[in-house]
Amino acid sequence: MTAAFAVVMALVLAASGWFLYDRLSSHLALALDRELEVRAQDLGTLVRHPGASLAGDGGGRLIEKGENYAQLVAAGRVVDATSPLRGAPVLGPAQLRAAARGPLFAQLGPVPGLNESSRVLATPVARNGRRLVLIVGATRQDNAETLDSFRNELLIAGPVALLLASLAGYLLAGLALRPVEAMRRRAAEISADTPGERLPIPATNDELERLGATLNEMLARLEDALQREREFVADAGHELRTPLALLRTELELALRHGRSPGELREALRLSAQEVDRLTQLAEDLLLIARSERGRLPLTVEALDAGELLRSVVSRFQWRADEARRALASDPAAGVGVRGDRLRLEQALGNLVDNALRYGGGRVSLRAATVDGWVELHVEDEGSGFPPAFLDHAFERFSRPDPARAGAGAGLGLSIVRMIAEAHGGSAKAANARVGGAHVWLVLPR
Repeated sequence: MTAAFAVVMALVLAASGWFLYDRLSSHLALALDRELEVRAQDLGTLVRHPGASLAGDGGGRLIEKGENYAQLVAAGRVVDATSPLRGAPVLGPAQLRAAARGPLFAQLGPVPGLNESSRVLATPVARNGRRLVLIVGATRQDNAETLDSFRNELLIAGPVALLLASLAGYLLAGLALRPVEAMRRRAAEISADTPGERLPIPATNDELERLGATLNEMLARLEDALQREREFVADAGHELRTPLALLRTELELALRHGRSPGELREALRLSAQEVDRLTQLAEDLLLIARSERGRLPLTVEALDAGELLRSVVSRFQWRADEARRALASDPAAGVGVRGDRLRLEQALGNLVDNALRYGGGRVSLRAATVDGWVELHVEDEGSGFPPAFLDHAFERFSRPDPARAGAGAGLGLSIVRMIAEAHGGSAKAANARVGGAHVWLVLPR
């Protein structure tokens, strides 16, 4: 930043110096021309009088020796001049003819007696009826010395100003970037072992403050995600430990005390149940992991909601009959939904399984169209959800019983919500007004 600032500052100083030098040169040249005009007017008035001389007292008062000079030329011949210009005219024939018609400015090199360049003004005058040309000149040495002095001052002051400006730019850049360094040091200290740490935000109301706020929001999201992952691992480990412990117990009992074929068959049956539970739990955890990584595969097709509900009812009819519970779906003619049949049947199956396992009375499935969305409802006539549980019903490993009683892992409703969200919808839960649990999916038509 300092180098870029120095380059830009050097260009600005160079352009400014050139502009000031050029303007000063123009002003000095203009001032010299005005001086020559005034001196030409005064000398013109002098030479109009017969007997007046440029080298006499009158001309001597208007001419500074070594700085100015004058010539009076008639027909290409010098008739009067300041010393030592009494020889040939300082202007050529063409310039003299032009000066006879009107005032003429010209630049000359060294003239006799003056080893310096000069600027002259030739103007026509009349004396005793004769047409003459008055040439008034002045050296440009003073202007050259003034410009040289100004140039030297620029060459000294410019680098000094550039150096001071670069130092100021470096200090300002350091002050401006100090909050960035503070954020960098704090970021280097933040890790998974230091939850709650945030970057310091400068109260500058600029891009740095907004950057710090955005990074702190990102850290909060990462911290929440890390906390969820830790809870997920802890809950998954807890859920896996229970069936594994039961399976190990059954197998050990069978090995030590299982003497009759009937006892061995019972131990194998219980072990198979725990293996099924472990398999289902592993599949549920894999589904959750895929969903959180945004890779839940879906085969989307046009489905008839009524047919979808009837398919789920047919799968669980034997369980309902075994439990002497009514299970039915209402007709849903003309209600269509686009989705993955297997995933939607899995979600509805989880709801029916919960209703048969924990609910009571009749279990009914129905579909409805509400405000351009399709709702798939599952209701029972049991005691419903505890009111405090409704806000956490779809969280992973969440159960109505804080003691985690029962055989379920608390993943069923969480999977229902993930499948609904993967279809661009949502899942909701409530208690029916007449009693019982009421859970439904909201899906695009």
